[in-house]
Amino acid sequence: MKLIKLSAISAAILASTAALAAQPVIVVDSADAVVYEAEPVAVAYQAEPAYAYNADAGMVRNTTGAVVGGTKTFFQTAVNPAAVSAEVGTLGYGANVAWAMNDKTELQAGWAGGDVADLFGGDFDADDVNYEVDADFSNPYLGVQYRPVANWFTMGAGIIVPDNDIDVTANADGDFFELDGIQYNAAQTGNLEGSLEHRNKLAPYGTIGFRPNIGNNWGVFGEIGAAYMGKTDAKVRSTNPDADVNYTDEQGVTQTIKGSEVANIAEQELEDKDWLEWFPIVKLGATYRF
Repeated sequence: MKLIKLSAISAAILASTAALAAQPVIVVDSADAVVYEAEPVAVAYQAEPAYAYNADAGMVRNTTGAVVGGTKTFFQTAVNPAAVSAEVGTLGYGANVAWAMNDKTELQAGWAGGDVADLFGGDFDADDVNYEVDADFSNPYLGVQYRPVANWFTMGAGIIVPDNDIDVTANADGDFFELDGIQYNAAQTGNLEGSLEHRNKLAPYGTIGFRPNIGNNWGVFGEIGAAYMGKTDAKVRSTNPDADVNYTDEQGVTQTIKGSEVANIAEQELEDKDWLEWFPIVKLGATYRF
């Protein structure tokens, strides 16, 4: 009977202390020693995600390390970008990849190109001559997107490596090409055709824009700005370079000039124009964040 009473008391004590103790409890009476193993209390831990989404800024914060430092290597970071984007604009059609440096800053690498002459209307004027444009752009770039107040407003800066082919064809004004105030016979001159090339091999750029979110992963963006492409080198040729071209000088006297000389005058006007020395940047796109 004594053993039964002691066992009942011991069971009650164990029931009240099992949630607080993880060590074995030993109950001893004069007859036997009884060992009771208490069940450990379960504790749940929530793992910190590697990337925490910031819904206000539209950025991701890398909690395990940024591009430099932390526990991640540069290679691990490079193959795990924060976002990819598709874009269309004055630089062309393209895409970029972004890596989060911190809550406000992203490093971007991208490319934009193709035939975008129609975005400029397909032509432009240099003094009194209208030129049709045919363009094949290639604009790889590296830049930084910064959110100064950690919201949708962005400021961008970087470098473009332009490799843009710009071909031009002069449109005659009726029967004449008017160059530097002088009218040259268009039929005798033939077609005036050429190309333009900006001198800068590296073109710095700056933009401002917006990047609102439309979900946990998707967002849109728009940017405006400019890139300094530098002054323009032009090459113009006449399809009748050796033909005699008639014109009337400022004193009203009819003169003759070769077609190649008319092309040289047109070439100089194009270089003086410095077409798109400050190249406008306008782009729209969509972003997917990982």
